[in-house]
Parts: sequence; C-alpha cells; structure tokens
Amino acid sequence: MSGSLESMAVESPVQPDSSIDPSLKPTTEKERTVGKLAYTFMWIGDGVNLGNMTLGASLIVAGAATLNLVQTFVAAIIAIAIISVVFALNDRAGYRTGIPYVVQLRMSFGEKGAVISSLLRGIPAIVWYGFQSWIGGTALNEIAKIATGGSFNNIFVCFMVLQVLQIWLSMYGFHAIKWIETLVSVVIGLALVYVLYILITNHSAAVTENWVQAKGSWGLPFFAFIMMFMGNYAAIFLSAADYSRELKSGISDSKRSMLYFLPILIAYGLTLTVGAMLASATGNSNPVKAFAIIVDNSYITVFVSAFIVLGVIGVNMVANIIAPAYVITLLTKLKYKPAVVVTGLLALCSFPWVLVQDSSAEGLGIFILIYSAFLGPIVAILLVEYYILRKQKVNVHDLYVKDGPFSGVNPAAVIAMLIGAGTAFIVVQLAWIIGLVLGGISYYLLMKYAFKNSKFKTGTIFEKL
Repeated sequence: MSGSLESMAVESPVQPDSSIDPSLKPTTEKERTVGKLAYTFMWIGDGVNLGNMTLGASLIVAGAATLNLVQTFVAAIIAIAIISVVFALNDRAGYRTGIPYVVQLRMSFGEKGAVISSLLRGIPAIVWYGFQSWIGGTALNEIAKIATGGSFNNIFVCFMVLQVLQIWLSMYGFHAIKWIETLVSVVIGLALVYVLYILITNHSAAVTENWVQAKGSWGLPFFAFIMMFMGNYAAIFLSAADYSRELKSGISDSKRSMLYFLPILIAYGLTLTVGAMLASATGNSNPVKAFAIIVDNSYITVFVSAFIVLGVIGVNMVANIIAPAYVITLLTKLKYKPAVVVTGLLALCSFPWVLVQDSSAEGLGIFILIYSAFLGPIVAILLVEYYILRKQKVNVHDLYVKDGPFSGVNPAAVIAMLIGAGTAFIVVQLAWIIGLVLGGISYYLLMKYAFKNSKFKTGTIFEKL
C-alpha cells in the first residue's frame, strides 16, 4: 500500500467510546512524531541491553558452550530474519490505523477476550522490567562500591533507586523514548565495542577454547536457541502496533521491515558476542560481575557500569513499560501515568534475582521458552485475522464500541490459543514455532467450521457461512 493510502487510513474519522483513556485512542497524523532515524536508533537502543547479553552468556553452562561461534551466529541470523518479517507483518494494523495492541486484540478475541491475551503480553514485560532493573541495580551497586571505597554494597537498594528513576522517566510517555534511545544506542554501542576489544586482546585463548572451537550442536540445542532468541522478542513484536502507531506515515512495508532487521542485527550481533565471550572468559553469567572481572580498572568499571544503567533504562522504556501500562490502563481504567507507576511497582515483585545466578543464566532461557509458548499462538491468530480473514480491512470505530460487534469473547480465538500453547509444551525447546503454526491453523479452522452464528465472523471471508 502506498504512503498516501496509509495516511488516509490514519486520518479516517474515528470517535471511540468516551470511557476509553486517550492513550488508547488511535493516533492521528499530527501525533506521529517518530521518524525513520529515531525509530532505527530506538531498536538499536533496545537491542544493546544486558538481557540480550545474558542470553549470549546462557550459551555457556558450567564453562562449556552448548553452541560454538558459527552455530550461534547462524541461529541468530535465522531468528532475526523471522523476527523482522513477523514484526513488519504485525505492525501494519497499528501503522495504518493508529490503534494500540490491546485494541488490535479485540478483532480476534473480542473486548473481554482481549483481557486474557493482553495479560499474556503484559506479564512477561513486567518480569523483564524487573530483571533488567535488577541487572542495572547490580551495575549501579558497582559504581557505589567504588565511590564509597567498598563501604556500600547493597544491590537491592540500588535496584529500588533505579526503579524509582525509571518510573519517573516513563511518565513522559513514548515521545521521550526516542531521545533516550538515540543517546543510549550510540553510547552503549561504543562501550560494548571497547569491551569487545579488551576480550579479544586479553582473553582470546579462553574465549577460543570455551566458545569459538567448542563442538556445540546442530541439533535440538541449535533450534532451541533460535526459539529462545525469537522468544526474547516475541512479546515485543506481538505488540508491534504500540510502536508503529507512533511512526510517521508514508513509509512502505518493505522499508519498515528493514527498520527492524538492520538495527536488531547490529545490536544483537554485538551483545550476543560480548555476552558469550564474557561468560567464556570469566565463567560468570552475570555480565555486570563479569565486566568487573575483566576490566581491572575502577575508572573504566564506573564508566561501563554507568552505561549499563543507561542501557537498562533505554530497553525498559521501549519494551517493558509502555505495553503493560496500556494493559493496566485497559483493565483498570487508570490514566496512563498511574498505570506506569503500577507497572513499576509490579516489576519490584518479579524476583528477578531468581532468573540469573552467577553460575548460570538457564533460568532466563527457561522463562523465555515458557511464556513464548503462549505468544506464538496469539501472534498467529492476529495475522490470520488481519491478513486472511479480513483482507487488511477493519472498521476501527467498531473496535471501540462497548456493546458493538467486537464485544464479549470470541471462543474460537481462546480455544485456538489454548490448543497452540498446549501442544507447544510437548517440546518446550520449540514452543514458539509449534504454538505459532498450530494456533494459526486451529483459529482458521474454528472460524470456518465452528460457532456458526458467531458475530466475530462479520466482516470476514466466513461471514456468509
């Protein structure tokens, strides 16, 4: 579709129900202020974070690599390509209409059914929010230890301080994110390049032995890492509409897909490499503590740790605050700012220190695989609905009418989601792709053959069946 037609879709007159919070209403042309460059930096800033670095570190378990260098990067490129395609496909509804993810869900699940599926997006984001903040708190604690000569050493206090700061920053909304992310992406990228240089020059022997030349596997661990990699982004591209609705109109679908592929490739390639190398060189899966081991200089440790804190703030602003805040706004009718505060408080209760121990980050990988089992079916249902059943045509006004055609629950979507997630757990290492395929097929068949008089068939290719 051309840029002009996309703009027409955005500017179509829509008058949502007055009870809907303004943050959930379709964005207008005037409200779209994020350009291509800022969008690119946003995804680079999101990618150069400690969570992705820890994902790289998770390849090293008890000093042995489950994948070697070649296997790691082949898996990463496959995963990034799939992520970019799914991202570009699922962002189109939000880009063309201005609706957020929690409203997009109503097309398939119905107004009340969307509550379940939106929670499955919001809960992982809150856990990630807590995890990222815990890693950031660890970095802040390293700074405090050096500044006080070792007299202060309390990660939990630093975790709380960082959380308060992030809650305050996130109250400024999406438009503050692009400036934070531009700064973060450049500065963190340079810091990681420096760390990479130290690893290559001073720790190449350990890295070569423990990762580069490891036997690894092209079997289940290889495919499991692809799924884990994709699962790491599953929650984000599921709510792609939350981001694309802020992007300036007139950008073609193919160009938007590159706005995901290139920055994710750059950011992930760097962070995965550094994460795996750090764990190989030190045997420690916590990147912050590994940094302190390899960088035997307090000034450099403070420098790197400061930018780790910045990176945590950047990724949380993009990936882990906006989406759950929208969910809380939808469910509780709170305004956006109170919802942001609630999101931050819930992240405090996620017990992030359980996911990653110094000796292993396997807990993080297991968490990703489990929640992605539910997200695969949901994204498949959204894509089947928008592209196959509705041929990319939707009446936006109807999505906001409380007792309208999308009110209630669409049982076909809920059942398809459960079928996809249930079967995904048969092979949890491949949960996302199994759930995606079976969830999508189940939804199509249920919409076609079951629930004959369902109002959710109205406007679809099965309306007259």
